[in-house]
Amino acid sequence: MTGVDPRFRPPETTIAQPWDRVAAELARHGLHLDTDVAPRQFAGGLANLNYLVSVNGSPAVLRRPPPGPSAEGANDMAREWRVLRQLGAGYPLAPRGVHFCTDTDVLGAQFQVLEYRDGVTVGATVPPALAAAEPAGADSVPGRLTATLLAAMAALHALDPASVGLGDLGRPEGFLGRQVEGWARRAAAVYPDGPPAAARAVIGWLRAAVVDVPAGEARLIHGDLKFDNMLVAPGTLAPVAVLDWDMTTRGDPLFDLAVLLSYWIEPDDPPALHELRQVPSLESGFPRREQVAAGYFAAAGRPPAELGFHLALARLRLAIAWMQLYRRFAGDPVAGPRYAGFARIADAVLGWTADLTAARP
Repeated sequence: MTGVDPRFRPPETTIAQPWDRVAAELARHGLHLDTDVAPRQFAGGLANLNYLVSVNGSPAVLRRPPPGPSAEGANDMAREWRVLRQLGAGYPLAPRGVHFCTDTDVLGAQFQVLEYRDGVTVGATVPPALAAAEPAGADSVPGRLTATLLAAMAALHALDPASVGLGDLGRPEGFLGRQVEGWARRAAAVYPDGPPAAARAVIGWLRAAVVDVPAGEARLIHGDLKFDNMLVAPGTLAPVAVLDWDMTTRGDPLFDLAVLLSYWIEPDDPPALHELRQVPSLESGFPRREQVAAGYFAAAGRPPAELGFHLALARLRLAIAWMQLYRRFAGDPVAGPRYAGFARIADAVLGWTADLTAARP
């Protein structure tokens, strides 16, 4: 676990944890934190903190919420622990849970220790380790990565929640309406002087439109299934794991697809949106949103569906989540620079979404 590795934060920006207290907690449950192996904080993720540690002589991941109060519905370690304790039986890409600590005196919050899986994630660009993947006929690396992600999403949605003991997770009845109202509440909370006109317009459109949206079949949905939450093998691009299950629930699977598409910025979208850079959709070879949606429907074996409502809801969610992150971290001397532009991105997404919904019947 030594040497320069872009997966990890440099030591000067690492958020330290009281590892002696972690070791004592694990020891109480028959686990040994190998203190001669220095923990390393992963660089990815926008809120939750993840560390590569060694437990009982094997690599593992310690995962905890960021310091301070969490926004509504965010950073739910208990939900994620329940999901990962069950899901692996039917969905092999879910890492195994090793230990869950409910004692907030240890780290100031509940935390988990999870199985470590070795792979590479993709952010705004395809890393060199994946760009040089083994050729697979005429299929390009961007096309193969996209197909892998969509297959992982479709496989999750195809799983019967009850078959893995998650048949009572969440409240799927009225899911989309609750999402609208939940993000409306978050918008009111994150803007001290009240939501801007664009947010009010989008929320109003969603409230009027939701009554006509067919209720999707209740399936397990991840909530943020994009490239940086999937590990792939460098040589083959085969999927290794899907990460970040703290928002998992049962609901309309089209919302999972719409969340992915909300990050999928295209070259002819408004220039202000290009700053989002959460997926490599601006890189050469990546499909357009319509092609991504078509790829999902093909992988899921279901007919294409209208996504206008789901996309507007997902974009509202994205904008408000980005404002929450801006409010929480912009003043942090360590994390601040990363979040400095998030308010500007949120405004751009809201304005664009308001224009799009205004043009719809």
